[in-house]
Amino acid sequence: MFSGSMVALVTPFKKGKVDEKKLRELVDFHIKNGTDIIVPCGTTGESATLSFEEHEKVVEVVIDQAKGKVPVIAGTGSNNTEEALKLTKHAKEAGANGALVITPYYNKPTQRGMYLHFEKIAKEVDIPIVLYNVPGRTCVNLLPETVAKLAKIKNIVGIKEASGDLQQASDIVGLCGDKFDLISGDDFIVLPMLALGGRGVISVVANLVPAEMAALIDEFNKGNLEKAKEIHYKIFPLCKAMFIETNPGPVKTAMALQGLLDTPELRLPLAPMSEENVEKLKKVLMDFYS
Repeated sequence: MFSGSMVALVTPFKKGKVDEKKLRELVDFHIKNGTDIIVPCGTTGESATLSFEEHEKVVEVVIDQAKGKVPVIAGTGSNNTEEALKLTKHAKEAGANGALVITPYYNKPTQRGMYLHFEKIAKEVDIPIVLYNVPGRTCVNLLPETVAKLAKIKNIVGIKEASGDLQQASDIVGLCGDKFDLISGDDFIVLPMLALGGRGVISVVANLVPAEMAALIDEFNKGNLEKAKEIHYKIFPLCKAMFIETNPGPVKTAMALQGLLDTPELRLPLAPMSEENVEKLKKVLMDFYS
């Protein structure tokens, strides 16, 4: 149902407030540069530090600016099932094409607890749902067997798999089949994920180089593996650089350096990048664009 290059959109801030004007400009930038789907209010969008009102506003602005030209999958997850339900209901009412729902973090639920969490949301909100598994941030791993059970619920249509584990990704495809969307949550393994049967990526680096990420996936889908590999190795240093500090610090800094953002402003507890790492990032950017 969902495929291609999907950007995990940053949330631009200016003096502590969401910068709506810049947010609209970013949506236009992605439409112009071939991004297939826009995903606001995920991890890269700093959803954890947005108020409910801000979260809902960002989703509404992105949907309004996209104007149906590209689908919008709204991040609606929380470690509180009722909060996730509220955000998912709002996404549907606002006109989102889908909802990205992260595994509950901090609580450390069991596999059964995670199943019941997602089941409740899916049954109460009739919107296509993409599960989001990122154990490095949540301290829980949604196992392939649990994913397979959830895939039997009609509106749970895929998973953003960000464990970095290709064996786990293979198990998901083997258990769920090709009607369930496997989406890479890691930029550095998009190509192998596609080879395993993945449909695309929800990408951090696409904030910076949307045309290149879209081209990688397009070339793979056309059967041009050598060209896809060439693009992979071209953007690979950028993909790594996006995580020299906590995401989205590096990508926002890189976007500001390239003129895509007015400021790399983050919200506490995220802090500006160290000068040492900014210099490393500048070197990677200089090499990429030279």
